[in-house]
Formats: sequence, C-alpha cells, structure tokens
Amino acid sequence: MPSTYRVETFPAATPAASSVFTTVLSQGPLTRVELARRTGLSSAAVTKAVRPLMEAGYVVEAADAADDGARPALGRPANPVRVDGGRALFLGVKVTADEVIAVLTDLCCRIRVARHAPLTRSEPAAVLDLIASLTEELLAEAEGYGVQVQGLGIAVSGDVDRAAGVVRYSPFLGWHDIALADVAMEATGLPVTVDNDVRALTIAEQWFGGGVGCANFALVTVGAGIGCGLVVNGRVVSGSHGVAGEIGHLSIDPQGPLCHCGNTGCVEAIASDSAIVRRIREDTGRDVADSAQALELAHGGNPVARAAYARAGEAIGRAIGAVVNLLGPERVIISGEGLAAYDLFAEQVREAFSSAAFGTAAQCEVTTHPLPFDEWARGAAAAAIQTFIGSEPC
Repeated sequence: MPSTYRVETFPAATPAASSVFTTVLSQGPLTRVELARRTGLSSAAVTKAVRPLMEAGYVVEAADAADDGARPALGRPANPVRVDGGRALFLGVKVTADEVIAVLTDLCCRIRVARHAPLTRSEPAAVLDLIASLTEELLAEAEGYGVQVQGLGIAVSGDVDRAAGVVRYSPFLGWHDIALADVAMEATGLPVTVDNDVRALTIAEQWFGGGVGCANFALVTVGAGIGCGLVVNGRVVSGSHGVAGEIGHLSIDPQGPLCHCGNTGCVEAIASDSAIVRRIREDTGRDVADSAQALELAHGGNPVARAAYARAGEAIGRAIGAVVNLLGPERVIISGEGLAAYDLFAEQVREAFSSAAFGTAAQCEVTTHPLPFDEWARGAAAAAIQTFIGSEPC
C-alpha cells in the first residue's frame, strides 16, 4: 500500500462550476440552455463553467460520449453534455457489525467491482486492517481501467462528524471518538471521507436514485437501526455537529422500552430488527434467534409476532409524519434491509403517517426503494465523489 497516492485537483474551482457539474452528473445529458434553467445561472456562466470541465475530460458532448477515451470537440453549445463516468474511479466502504463491504465505482457511481469480507472483531485496529486489505485489492483491480482512484469513502452507522473525520459514537461497533479519516488515510494513502452510513446513502439517492430531481426529500432506513437522511433545498443536511435526521431517537412513547441511547420509547427501541425480535421473545417466551425467525413467525400468522411488526410500523409512520411536518419534503423514500418485512407493517406506516401529518403535508409521496448492501458501500463512494468535486453537505 503506498504511503501517499497522488490525486488530481478537480477543475470546478467555483460554486457555479460545482453546481453545473453536479446537475449534469445527476440529471444529464443536458443542453447548456437546460443547465442554465436548472441551475439558475446565466448562459454565459454555464458556458464558462462547462469549458474547463470539458477540457479536463470530466464532461463530454453527449453525441461523442462513448467510453472509448475519445475527447469531443469544443464549441457545439446546442449539443447536450454529460459526465464521462470512466474519467475517474472511487472506492466506497460500508462497515457493519459483522461485515465490511467495499466497492470500486466510476465517477457516475456505477459499481465496477464489489468485495465482501466477514468482520470477526470490531475494535478499530481490526476494522482498519480489513479496510486496508480490501482497498489494496480494489486498487489492483482499478489498474485495469487505466484511470486513477481519486478518493475513498467510508460509511459507518452512528454519530459521525464528517468535517472532522471522526466517528463520535457507533453503537453497533462500540466505538467512541475514533479519528477514522486520519488513520485510514495513513493506512491507504488515499484521501478519505468518513460519513454516517445513512447520510452517505442519501447522497447516492439524491444524485443517482429515487431522489434525482427532488430539491427536498427524506430517506428513511429501517432494519438494524432506524435512520434518516435529509435533503433540503438541494443540499444533504449534516447539521452543525454532524448529527441530523436521527429520527430513530425520537422518543414517541415515554413508557416505552429503553433505547441504547439512554432514552425511553425511541423509534429505534420499538422498530429496529433487534427491538422487534426482543419484543417477540418477551411476549411469546420463545427463543427467537434473529429477525429471519421473527419474520417467519409473523408470516406464519403468529399474532404476537404480527403485533410486534404492527407496532414497529406505527412508530415508523409517526416518525415520518414528524419529518414531513418539520421539513415539508416532496418525497419520503423508505429503504433498508427491514423492507423484507414491509408487508407486515406497511398499513400501519400509512395510517400513522396520515394521522401525524399536518394538513397538506399528508400529500407528501411516501415510496419504498429496496437496496442491497452493496448500495450502502456505493453511498460511501458517493460521499468520496462529493468531496472530490467540492460539493460539500450543509
């Protein structure tokens, strides 16, 4: 592993150029006229922003956009332009409680290679060794594409201060105040962006998924935890201290179960996979090993199991209602591994949301978007792309 890995400086040196590039990245191909309309910039400003991006090969005329390395001629402003995804590569890593997933993506965040490795020890040194090993593998794979890897993104659940590169608290890993960006940069030689896993996934959804074209939306994830990523006025919200959108820790039942955060009745303490399993164990007296067995019981008609999922759906729906009342998004996307049980609590989510949403906020579109675990690592790569092009969250 190299001690330093030389990377390029992205040519979008101004906010206007960054805005133009991210718009083409997420919504292209687009003509310059359409770019001006969507970004609110003048035609002259768009032309000025596009020129260095084309000269550096990051943006190409759509008519010449074959991934064969050919570079288009300049000066055909009527032609749409798009991002050349093969111009740069990025790595994304998602750390779970029992696995590390790593992907190699192009500039358009399309996964080229994916690797999964079991995580048997969660202390930071062991996780870092595994990240370094997977990074080395993917850097070797990247050599076959003929372009450089420009950054590494790492996504971790919990309280993550992206600006500082520090994992403040990750309950699933048992981490407190780990300067992950610095140590990962030293281990891999790459520029490293560390972000909360749900927030990173939100970036990918904003640019390449269910949030494309939405200025205001929320991504709610259900499964091992209950998370929420927020996009407001086109910007992913990270908060002043790196914490935003933590709907899993909205306390909706003062008499409810104790949450690992120390409060009672949190959405996560009611609706996470482990909370559902725990509730079924307590109410049935059965030794339910995991969420797969809980799901099997519920689908088999066990009333206690079905009641536990129904209660989870109500909690999630109320939390979504709170988000919609506060921010007024046009869309809420529900995702995560917990969608495997969505048929068991979809009705309760809808009913609780409709009851909690105030007035016309109830018109917010609520959709589901199942995503495999590789997509979480892709989200980490999207965070690295965001850092590289200088489009930072607010």
